[in-house]
Amino acid sequence: MRIELDHLFVCVAAAAPEAEQFIQFGLHEAPSNRHPGQGTENRRFSFVNAMIELFWVSDPEEAQSELARRTLLWERWLGRHGGASPFGICVRPADPQHTDSPFPAWEYRPPYLPDPLVMLIAETGLEEPMWVYLSFMRRLDREQRFVEHPIGVREITGLALTSTAPLRSTVAQRIIESGILSNRVGAEPLLEIEFDGKLRKQTVDFRPRLPLMFQL
Repeated sequence: MRIELDHLFVCVAAAAPEAEQFIQFGLHEAPSNRHPGQGTENRRFSFVNAMIELFWVSDPEEAQSELARRTLLWERWLGRHGGASPFGICVRPADPQHTDSPFPAWEYRPPYLPDPLVMLIAETGLEEPMWVYLSFMRRLDREQRFVEHPIGVREITGLALTSTAPLRSTVAQRIIESGILSNRVGAEPLLEIEFDGKLRKQTVDFRPRLPLMFQL
């Protein structure tokens, strides 16, 4: 079955002051979300096909609760500058008729997700991004909520991930083989996000505050 990017997240400081860099760059901010029972919140920036989520822990007790503990979101957020990958890659089926999980995963049913919806999370270490499969999401959902950005970018067309160690899990290889992202090894985590096939031939670097680069 074919899969495609639904959204990605990057762990940031509480209340995501880093979002102001995106706004100054020329992105329109979508409504934010709080995740009851999981102890996290986000600020979001949506595109025709996918979304970027700036993500933080707002309630450490909830984030370390029995319900949320297995997600390792608390450890990922806390260790975002100390060896843990600060990223999450969330994918969906490209064909709504084929929704079986493309990789081994466990079912996560947070309180904010209505029944019978479920997230499928791969069991991998913190050195890799968090891999999540959302069988219920569709590209049309993103298209219908899209609001044009002042800067004019519309679609995420590629991801290039720099990780501090090679991605060795079968899940990571499945994501790479799908064409969703490429991977190389480097000294620091970095995610390069390509928009609109790089028609503008421009690069915007948000480091050091965010481990992100835009290829426009």
